[in-house]
Amino acid sequence: MGEGEALAAQGQAGRPTPHRILISTDTIGGVWCFTLDLAEALSAHGVQVIAAAFGGRPSSDQQSAAARIPNLQLFTSDFKLDWMDDPWRDVAASGRWLLELEQQHAPDVVHLNSYGHGALPWRAPVVLTAHSCVLSWWSAVRRTPVPRKWRRYRREVEASLSSAAVVTAPSRAMMDAVDAHYSATPRVTRVIPNGRNPSRYRAAEKEELVFAAGRVWDQAKNIAALARVAPKVPWPVYVAGNTCFGDQGSMELRDCVALGRLSADAMAQWYARAAIFVLPAYYEPFGLGPLEAALSGCALVLGDIASLREVWGDAALFVAPDSDREIESTLRVLIRDPGLRRSMADRAMERAREFTAERMAGDYMEVYRSLVGNRRTMCAS
Repeated sequence: MGEGEALAAQGQAGRPTPHRILISTDTIGGVWCFTLDLAEALSAHGVQVIAAAFGGRPSSDQQSAAARIPNLQLFTSDFKLDWMDDPWRDVAASGRWLLELEQQHAPDVVHLNSYGHGALPWRAPVVLTAHSCVLSWWSAVRRTPVPRKWRRYRREVEASLSSAAVVTAPSRAMMDAVDAHYSATPRVTRVIPNGRNPSRYRAAEKEELVFAAGRVWDQAKNIAALARVAPKVPWPVYVAGNTCFGDQGSMELRDCVALGRLSADAMAQWYARAAIFVLPAYYEPFGLGPLEAALSGCALVLGDIASLREVWGDAALFVAPDSDREIESTLRVLIRDPGLRRSMADRAMERAREFTAERMAGDYMEVYRSLVGNRRTMCAS
């Protein structure tokens, strides 16, 4: 069933507006930013958001950001996420916790942002957002068959995809990856690009520096390639983000200036200063980092992969993630040519203004409205 046609067929006219959403999130990556931006933008629609966070307690900066959103009530936990090592006892426990929260708060819709809980006996209809997944990550980054230890993960993902009322993804490329790697057929699908609040970012006077940000330890981001070419480019390279995470790996940044994990305000200041933002990713289903950089007036150099091409079109310069030479030469071209830098920064900013949190929330409200009142139907199916 097609995404737009299916939602239209369900009929928006006369649908009640949801007043309360239970949303799962995590404190580790972009899902956290997605959750807070969505919650804040949903306040304009009169929606209360109950957020249940996994993956560890939020930092003080994260707690402060959540506390500033009046329609958001945050519950936190140390439960593992489904992509972590040996997570299933935690996934079962966090599922019970989520069901208790649903019973206590009676949401109109449950919005899940991980795969371990889609098949639970929910009372409310379920929206599942496929932000990323292990199988598509493995295919893009490792390029080898997925090990047998991930068989249960595959089964859990397929159960959630089949059970959810609507499955969304932040890009068509990510939705296509779900179709390619899992045999489950979601009832309804819809691509809803992520968005950010542009008022949090500004373009200051640019300095002669290259900036990168993200989960440095994640091979998908391919910061290692940037680190290798850093000594060969004329400008210094600064990298923000954790260089290690548990047993997921670590990376040294010998020829870059490692800034570590920064607060949201500090990140915005670095974006404002940087003339060039680089993310030579092997895998990035949407990419909040490039969006934040573009809103801050940076020229973008991005990995040449389907999702980033989809999001940015001609508003970025693309490089083969495997080619250090191409990454270096593209940076050198931008550094030598201030006119090209300004032109690419202007294109990126114009494109970035299409991806607002308000637009994202409006799209999700359409999905939520299509489901409100389907409580019995969803439970019986």
